Amino acid sequence: MFRNVYHKIDIADMAIRELCQNDLPEVLDIERQGYSFPWNESIFRGCFRPDYRLWALEVGDRLSGYAVVAYMADEAHLLNLCVATGQRRLGAGRCLLRHLVAESAQDGMSQVLLEVRDSNTRAMDLYASEGFSVIGRRPGYYPGGTEREDALVMALPLDDRSAFPGPP
Repeated sequence: MFRNVYHKIDIADMAIRELCQNDLPEVLDIERQGYSFPWNESIFRGCFRPDYRLWALEVGDRLSGYAVVAYMADEAHLLNLCVATGQRRLGAGRCLLRHLVAESAQDGMSQVLLEVRDSNTRAMDLYASEGFSVIGRRPGYYPGGTEREDALVMALPLDDRSAFPGPP
C-alpha cells in the first residue's frame, strides 16, 4: 500500500532489462543519491560476471533504478537495489524486487537473501511486505559516520514459485 501523496508510477511506463556496462554513469549517479557510502565503478564492473544478475529499471526512457544479485549455489543474494530519488515510494523498487525474485525462482534458486541497514525502515517494510523475514543480524556490517551499523539479514524462500505476485 502506498501511503504518500505522490502518484504511483504507471506500470506501462516501466521496463526492466539487463543492466549493461554502458549504464554505469547513470548507475553511479543513482548510487550516490541513494547511499552515504556508495559503491564505486570498479565494484560495479566486478559484478558483470556469469554468476551475477544485473537488472536495470527504466521509467519512460530514463534509467531509474537497478539491482545486483549474486547467485551462489542455489541462493540468490541481493547485493544492491537502488531507485533514483524522484522515483522512490512510487512502486519502482517493488517492481524491481518482484522481477528479481521471479527471475531467481525461474533460475531454480531456493531463496533470496539480503542485508539491510538496521536503520532503513522503509526498505525493511518493503521487503517484509513482499514476504521476506528477518533471519539474523550482522553486527557492524555497514560503514557509518563514527561507528559501523548493524545489518539485518532477511530471506525469502522460493519453494512455492506460484506464490509470487506480478507487478505492483
